[in-house]
Amino acid sequence: MNASIYDKTEKGREEITTRKYQLASRLRTLLVMIDGKQTAADIMKKVAALGLTKQNLQELLEQEFIIEIAVQTDPLPFSTESSAPPEIESTAATANIAGNLTVLAAPEMTDAERFQALYNFYNETIKSAIGLRGYGLQLKVERASNIDDFRALRQTYVEAVQKAKGPEMARSLSDRLDLLLGKA
Repeated sequence: MNASIYDKTEKGREEITTRKYQLASRLRTLLVMIDGKQTAADIMKKVAALGLTKQNLQELLEQEFIIEIAVQTDPLPFSTESSAPPEIESTAATANIAGNLTVLAAPEMTDAERFQALYNFYNETIKSAIGLRGYGLQLKVERASNIDDFRALRQTYVEAVQKAKGPEMARSLSDRLDLLLGKA
């Protein structure tokens, strides 16, 4: 059984903070519920009393307020008649961050790939979320020589994003950062 997981796009986060796109209040309520952790079915259970359906979720997807970040697939049961190991299909969680930067689920990365992904993540998101005020933080990213250095920057980074863009953006980016750091 497949279960889609959705997260807000930059456009979706912008709508939450500024109401720039004048999204209908019912759809905005659904958008607020999307957090990148719950399956679509879980969200639909919570908003069913409001008369919201999967069609409303599809509208948010089509209008690019949300993006599908993962598809969870239940593993096929192991057959004792077969000598082959069970085939388990899993799809890596991906998230679109600051344009074209893509983050793979942490367990599928080598340390070198994880280091490069963290470096790219910090640089792209500091530039887009914090701007010039993030210059000092970008210098620290440049000096980072291992993954532990990036872990040490996490709290400073999250606080800077929260100050610049608010708690919603800070939570979203910190969740993605935790995925890269292997804390998820």
